[in-house]
Amino acid sequence: MSVSFDHRDPGSAEADWLAAAPWADAPGLDISIDRLVIVAAHPDDETLGAGGLIATAAASAVDVSVIVATDGEASHPALPELGARRRLEVAEALRELAPRARLRFLGLPDGGLRESAAALRGALERELGPMPFGVLLVVPWWGDGHRDHRVAGEAALALSGPGVHVVGYPIWMWHWADPHDVDAVVEPERWRMLPLSEDALAAKAAAVSRHTSQVSAISGAEGDEPILHGGMLAHFARPFELFVDAELRAPDSVGRWTFEDIFRRHDNPWGFETSWYEQRKRAVLIAALERARYAQVLELGCATGALTIDLAARADSVLGVDVSAVALERAGHRAAAALAGGEMRFDQLTLPGEWPVGRFDLVVLSELGYYWSRADLDIARARIAQSLTADGHLVACHWRHPIPDAPLTGDEVHAVLDSDPAWTRSVRHLERDFVLDVYRRGEPAALAGDEGAR
Repeated sequence: MSVSFDHRDPGSAEADWLAAAPWADAPGLDISIDRLVIVAAHPDDETLGAGGLIATAAASAVDVSVIVATDGEASHPALPELGARRRLEVAEALRELAPRARLRFLGLPDGGLRESAAALRGALERELGPMPFGVLLVVPWWGDGHRDHRVAGEAALALSGPGVHVVGYPIWMWHWADPHDVDAVVEPERWRMLPLSEDALAAKAAAVSRHTSQVSAISGAEGDEPILHGGMLAHFARPFELFVDAELRAPDSVGRWTFEDIFRRHDNPWGFETSWYEQRKRAVLIAALERARYAQVLELGCATGALTIDLAARADSVLGVDVSAVALERAGHRAAAALAGGEMRFDQLTLPGEWPVGRFDLVVLSELGYYWSRADLDIARARIAQSLTADGHLVACHWRHPIPDAPLTGDEVHAVLDSDPAWTRSVRHLERDFVLDVYRRGEPAALAGDEGAR
């Protein structure tokens, strides 16, 4: 997008943006990530657009890298030493936000990123590595109206995919766009919001002040006034930051090789072995089972078998199904080492296109449904209904926060299950992090009247 604007103009007032609040219904930015990679086209972009995010991630011990493409020397062409000064300003600002973050300067020409696009993309590829996973790649928004911002954003968009979630931060859009007509510029569904703690907000304010060449006059001469006047800076003093998501929703189910790659590179993905959330959630799920014992259990998406072991203690036989051969190998070792419990079998299938044979009086769908597209979820629930015995139960349990690259949320999965006339919900456990539902055929019966059922 090409936009003509002058940084010396008053621009759109922050009060007008707050009154219009086009982001009012925006979901939160998901920062349950392994790595945060911030790209700045010029020194200070990273602080203005994502300083709060950097501080928030650093406070949560997330690995943070900042890549600055140019030295921003063109903001005051008459000052030959400006590039070095602006590098120092970035380093000082980053010490306020994330002292342990890695900082890389590419030294590409200010105003010439289009001609250096290949070098920029190569630097980003090297930073991400050959098999990135759990990366939030945050870049100047590709529609910001500044050519260098567009090129930096597009370089990152080309690297988006499984394991790399790309969002853009606007800088100059707040200056030139009409707050009451911004929907024509940014699709409303793409806004993502990050509320900032008092500490993150204070760190960001301190970091902004470090960019003295941009927030203060270089001299009293004409043309040396601040690049960022008070009206512009007001947009970056909000108690939240806003981002534009590159993807509205992943249209397809997450593929087999994404999971195979995750299990191949991580011994303990999602903290199955060590996370208190995982341990507690499994305990809640087992406690929610309405029968003391089941005959045949089907676990969809069994991963490394942590829940399978618990289910086997309440069943004669459990069949665990997963798409990943690596995960199933670990599940088999776990089952072999188990001291007690019913029979445990495992099968590699790509659900829901492939489906296990048999009838089951308990089907468990845990932390899997949101990786399916809506169409695949509909197929899965029809096949679950066919697999359940006449008195069978379905247990579904899912994380409620957004997941990068997942087509659905946990709440959306459970809303679909709730609408299915094949079963009736008999138990619901709902909290901030996860939702757990138990469904059964027909109307729910009192548990005391069902104690003898198997």
